Amino acid sequence: MFEIRIICDPADSDRVVRELGTCFRTGPARQYPARDGRTRLYVSAEHRPTEWPTPEEAYEGAPSILDALTAVTATAADAECFTALDRDYYLHKAAVLDRIALGPGADPRDQTAAEDAAACLAGMDGAPPTAGHDSRGYVREQYALWANSRTSKAA
Repeated sequence: MFEIRIICDPADSDRVVRELGTCFRTGPARQYPARDGRTRLYVSAEHRPTEWPTPEEAYEGAPSILDALTAVTATAADAECFTALDRDYYLHKAAVLDRIALGPGADPRDQTAAEDAAACLAGMDGAPPTAGHDSRGYVREQYALWANSRTSKAA
């Protein structure tokens, strides 16, 4: 938890507090007059946990796991030795491994592979490490963004 202090025009106080509430989990704002006629606001706040898309939301319309795995494997097999593969490869690899780990009959090795691939993608992207950072949630978010961008380009 942390404390935020803002000095603003009294007419902006409600809007400032409302906007802070969209970014942080906040307590009630304490208001005091500032010496120059403006208002001092003190707000206790906490970071909101990141809300990741559910697997169903992220992978809606995705190819079957077998087709996705075949595509990822073919990309890796066709690459020359020591070739740096692009981000899309790592995104799709992490997504298909996440889907496998979510499936029935998944075992701890599937979970480990999905977490390692997700951490690789998050690290590659420079995703900020936060408390409770969920790299598999990050993969779902990025896959959903990728899928939506492809859908909007096709339209």
